[in-house]
Amino acid sequence: MKSLTLAATALALTAGLAPVSSLAQTQTVRMGTEGAYAPYNFIDDATGEVTGFEIELGNALCERAGLDCTWVRNDWDSIIPNLVSSNYDTIMAGMNINEERQAVIAFTQPYTPAMPSAYAALSADVDVEGGIIAAQTNTIQAGHVAGTDAVLLEFPNPDQTVAAVRNGEADAVFADKDFLAPIVEESGGELVWVEGFDTVTLGEGIGMGLRQSDTELLETFDAQIAAMKEDGSLNELILKWFGEDALVFE
Repeated sequence: MKSLTLAATALALTAGLAPVSSLAQTQTVRMGTEGAYAPYNFIDDATGEVTGFEIELGNALCERAGLDCTWVRNDWDSIIPNLVSSNYDTIMAGMNINEERQAVIAFTQPYTPAMPSAYAALSADVDVEGGIIAAQTNTIQAGHVAGTDAVLLEFPNPDQTVAAVRNGEADAVFADKDFLAPIVEESGGELVWVEGFDTVTLGEGIGMGLRQSDTELLETFDAQIAAMKEDGSLNELILKWFGEDALVFE
């Protein structure tokens, strides 16, 4: 559900990892994720390991494809540059498929439907079209806010966007509804959905990002996603992680 502004590929890159040019040469497929966007991907406090919907799905896809996969964490703002620079081989990080990204990287078919975004605030009657709105930097939500008359306040980490509302820096936060829902629910009434803006559909659905040159790896993962849609196991994972009211594939 996130959408990158692809401006600076010359960001600080992780060193020491070799590129993968084809499946024949692949020893281990390195799966890039953020580890900071529950329930898609986050750190398990008990184990210190990355977990979440995308981790379970990615592991299932790798097992079905007979691939040895490992997870690599990377900050969101440089996640595409590091893929392009071969510091890992895929991105599974709540990344919406859009034209801007498709000019730089390739995508599998979506592994989620286009799930909604939402505005949350301290009051249900906040002016989200003219107020100060917090959003994570380089996301599809930030791009949406930038196209309105609201003032966009960007933060590198999604938790900081919520904190900005709580401390009065921003009037509302705009993010994936699945990310905000448990935060709103657990706030004890402190945070509420903005009336009329609790369901905003953006994007085409979330897919796995790969380098445009890795066509064989893309075809392999794409086939396994299709198979999981066909046998219903993908819908089962969506319902497990997002709840029984989540959007699923028909």
